[in-house]
Amino acid sequence: MDERRRERVARARLYVVAGAREDLPAFLDAILGAGVDVVQLREKDAEAGDLVRWSVAFREAADRHGALFIVNDRPDVALEVGADGVHLGQNDLTAAAARRILGPDAIVGLSCHRAEDYERAPDGADYLTAGPVFATPTKPGRPGVGLELVRHAADRVERPWFAIGGIDATNVSGVVAAGARRIAVVRAVTEAPDPETAVEALLRALPAQDGE
Repeated sequence: MDERRRERVARARLYVVAGAREDLPAFLDAILGAGVDVVQLREKDAEAGDLVRWSVAFREAADRHGALFIVNDRPDVALEVGADGVHLGQNDLTAAAARRILGPDAIVGLSCHRAEDYERAPDGADYLTAGPVFATPTKPGRPGVGLELVRHAADRVERPWFAIGGIDATNVSGVVAAGARRIAVVRAVTEAPDPETAVEALLRALPAQDGE
């Protein structure tokens, strides 16, 4: 089993979720060069062929910068494009099924929205999330859970986890104060006028991981 990927997840601080865009290669180089540790391709309604095509830019950029590349929802696509792993929601394919498709070395992430989600999280999930902390249009119909879930995860969850949902430079300090050491963001970087500067600002607000 290749533990290097898991070690990299444990050391990660900033995870950016992004979709297709016209400037995709330049965007990815900018944010990864600024210090993003993990990038995820997320296009909920896209067909597999388009995901495969967009994945080329993600894989190449991640390799150039020594980052991890994760595909949202689709372990079949992750396998096809040589991604480092897949991220699953509570109602997606199980972590065990994803592991059977991708093998023992792949990273499997799982979204968690409630305290009981952590209690039920399978051993096969390498990292978890906590959120959405704040309401966000990327999760329509799902209210923000607030900082209490972040505090719960900080107190109870031993495997790596990322706070997610509406986090940006204006509120990240409160998320860190609640116990988060890692965050995942979407709009705070993808919609920023200067994504590289946005990444740098978020990283300044995050605590260093052990060994840094």
